[in-house]
Amino acid sequence: MLDDIDKKLLAALQGNAHYTAQDLSERLNLSASQAGRRRQKLEADGYISGYHAHLEASRIGLTVQAFVQVQLRSHGPEEARGFARLAEIRPEIISVWTLTGDSDYLLRIYCQDLSSLNQLIHNVILPHPAVARVQSQIVMDQLKQDAPLPT
Repeated sequence: MLDDIDKKLLAALQGNAHYTAQDLSERLNLSASQAGRRRQKLEADGYISGYHAHLEASRIGLTVQAFVQVQLRSHGPEEARGFARLAEIRPEIISVWTLTGDSDYLLRIYCQDLSSLNQLIHNVILPHPAVARVQSQIVMDQLKQDAPLPT
């Protein structure tokens, strides 16, 4: 179980993963060694799965973000594995969720432009033998950036 200090530590790291043990100690009112041990324990226990740099998509040439819903033809394990392999190898597909409802998957995709998105959908996703239907929504503006998880 997480105590209040662990929750504050996780919240602090979500705000800035570069915090040192000393930085955390000042924020949590602990010694640097205590803060460092708590961080290591949270990492070892799987609460912290990694540290990542958040890149600005438009600055690296990815100007189109889209959400694509995919419905499979059938729901056998082979079809699901085949589609999962496709999603895994395509770098444009940055997140995949399984869903309830009409669609089986929701993909979050970043592409350089609309032409690249069109090619991905029509030349890669739709021709996949497991795919029955695709519906896409292009993001016009993102009003709230991906936020830290509530702790």
